[in-house]
Amino acid sequence: MHDEFVANLRLLCSYYPSIADVCRRLPINRAQFNRYLSGRYYPSHAALQRICHFFGVTPDDIALPHHDFRALVQTGQLNADTASTSLPWPNALIQRGSEGMERYLGRYFELYHSMSRPGYLMRTLVCLEEREGGVVYQRTERMQVVPGKRPCHNRYVGAAVKLADRLFLVDHETLNGHEITQTILFPSFQSQVTRLTGLKMGVADNSERMPCCVRVVYQRLDEQIRLRDALSQCGLVALDDPSLDASLLAAVNNDVPSGDYHFRARH
Repeated sequence: MHDEFVANLRLLCSYYPSIADVCRRLPINRAQFNRYLSGRYYPSHAALQRICHFFGVTPDDIALPHHDFRALVQTGQLNADTASTSLPWPNALIQRGSEGMERYLGRYFELYHSMSRPGYLMRTLVCLEEREGGVVYQRTERMQVVPGKRPCHNRYVGAAVKLADRLFLVDHETLNGHEITQTILFPSFQSQVTRLTGLKMGVADNSERMPCCVRVVYQRLDEQIRLRDALSQCGLVALDDPSLDASLLAAVNNDVPSGDYHFRARH
């Protein structure tokens, strides 16, 4: 079990630019953390709780066989059973809001103008699935922090409900615990859900941490697309990227027509 812990901890650290960055964010002594990574020492109960809280996992998760743990991380199922209870909402509201959500389950590309890199779109991967008591989802950001280095990933988990013909999604960032975002989408009245539009509010992921509101588009992904291939397409996207069509660019354009007093979603 000790060997599995070491392999799983190394996997979690691989989503960050460096071990030094992980130690700085925890925070934890670099020499002591290296002892955990080398397998020379196993963390105390208190240290293990702090490490698990930082990475958004449980002690039981991180002790799983490495093959199983890696599969859970890659498919976005890790700790998903607790996601629906991670938000302080009454259970009755979540259960009532799950009615009619079956047709929206699945994977989506989420696209919006980047809050921290103006002039680019951000493309993230969103996975909605049904769990006992309601619908939960994971949203994964993939960012190339240093050219030539492995991208880092931010993971958000939350709950999705449908109330009075609007879809409400609220999530929180699990690795660093520094952001909550809310998204409100129009439902789809077509026989198949292909594209959803609405508004998203969050905080720019930079030192300014400016609260921002942007128009957002959810593009339904084909079930045959592999998770690895979908994640490889996530990140910052230039506005002249050939994968972006004119209707999508118009849907995420954050213009405010003359005479409008509010920033409104675009159906």
